[in-house]
Amino acid sequence: MTSIVFMGTPEFSAPILESLIQTGYDVKAVVTQPDRPVGRKHVLTASPVKKVAVAHDIRVLQPEKISGSDEMAEVIALAPDLIVTAAFGQFLPTKLLESVKLAAVNVHASLLPKYRGGAPVHYAVMNNDAETGVSIIYMVKKMDAGDVISQRAIPIEKTDDVGTMFDKLSLLGRDLLLETLPKLIAGDVHPVPQDPERVSFSPTIKPEEEQVDFTLPAALIDAKIRGLRPFPSSFIILAGVRTKLWDVTILDETTELTAGQVVRRGKHELALATGNHGVIAINKLQPAGKPKQSITDFLNGTEDALEVGEQVVTL
Repeated sequence: MTSIVFMGTPEFSAPILESLIQTGYDVKAVVTQPDRPVGRKHVLTASPVKKVAVAHDIRVLQPEKISGSDEMAEVIALAPDLIVTAAFGQFLPTKLLESVKLAAVNVHASLLPKYRGGAPVHYAVMNNDAETGVSIIYMVKKMDAGDVISQRAIPIEKTDDVGTMFDKLSLLGRDLLLETLPKLIAGDVHPVPQDPERVSFSPTIKPEEEQVDFTLPAALIDAKIRGLRPFPSSFIILAGVRTKLWDVTILDETTELTAGQVVRRGKHELALATGNHGVIAINKLQPAGKPKQSITDFLNGTEDALEVGEQVVTL
């Protein structure tokens, strides 16, 4: 029976771990992030991956940093056939990578060499890409730079956001890994080096990058909102108030108004000008300090504000 040490943390990783267990691999240990405080009450909460491991009585290791830790020494002592990572979020030291009997592999949520880094799903949606996918790669010390063992693409629908794509890619990664591992174990794989000229990166989203630029075309504004939904979320400064945008509709019309100006305001509609003469209707938003609300509820509280032609979005 092939032995595995699995490394991962978020919801994306949990179905992948569950599938390895259910398929009969000998998962000797799981390495995941330490429990973190969650919610307004800061309740200490286990990661989704830890919850799967605990449910199957699998040893859980939770180093703040794997490099040089006692937990790393424990993994090396376990001498697994494979290390499998999925959204683990840390570099693995060469000593650890070289300790496995067969290979250390990573399930990465992009079509490498495109979108190396920590936010590949966000960037694929934000950039309005037609497709993304999953790559199974050999792990090397350089970030997401290992040879590609297998890869599979999936379309990004215009209704998809980061949340739906994470769910789809998790299941795609699960299935691709289960198809790939028997071939890898048998030595029947043909890894392909990544083309350095096609490499692009997807660094973790910074807080200032969450602001939506209304001078962009409507399609890219919509893509950015979906590419940051449900986390970390996007915002604009609307009538002087920091306001999260949760859902918009691209309207099939044009305007000569300046980006960020009101094109139309009714009881149930707020249409704003975007770059490239586009128009977007806001469907759901969240002013600072308030809950999410429909545009109808929002407009009910604005009385005569937000008049046609008014510059309401700070550029």
